[in-house]
Amino acid sequence: MGIQVRPATRFVDVRAVVGPKRPDANVCWCLSYRLTSSKENLSLKGPDRGERVKQLVRQDPPPGVLAYDGDEVVGWAGVHPRADTSFATNRKIPHIDGLDVWSVWCIRVRPGHRGEGISHQLLEGAVRFAREHGAPAVEGYPVDNHGEKVDLTMAYVGTRRLFEAAGFTKAADTDSVLNGFPRVLMRLDLG
Repeated sequence: MGIQVRPATRFVDVRAVVGPKRPDANVCWCLSYRLTSSKENLSLKGPDRGERVKQLVRQDPPPGVLAYDGDEVVGWAGVHPRADTSFATNRKIPHIDGLDVWSVWCIRVRPGHRGEGISHQLLEGAVRFAREHGAPAVEGYPVDNHGEKVDLTMAYVGTRRLFEAAGFTKAADTDSVLNGFPRVLMRLDLG
């Protein structure tokens, strides 16, 4: 049956991939880029972060896609219209034009499933999801690490090579740096 990528409509599955082990922990929950207001992001603490994700999962479209190996959730990709993310006003990531592009900002594969190509399937699934929702283009903001090792905690943005393998091309440099590597704006036009 292989890996299947589907819209993230089940909160319990999103929690399994991006949620904390302890409900009161202040972890990202993949909200840092998804929320348009840094004030809201900073104000949400512990369980409130999970509740906010639960609200987002109920929306149409949901905040991303999940990869499944049979019934087991094994990965997550955050993807949504850029206008609904902090990239809408991010001063370090440029806007190429006025298209209502979608952004992919997080790709996470659960431990025990890494190294199996699931991140590639997640990115392909995120593109398919955006296309099905009318996106004219999809952007990602990965690190340009030239094959060097990226710290696992910072690898969630993906690498330039991952995006190139999915057909994206470099559209611009950015002023953003993560884990010592410059981030680049990668873009895939869907028209």
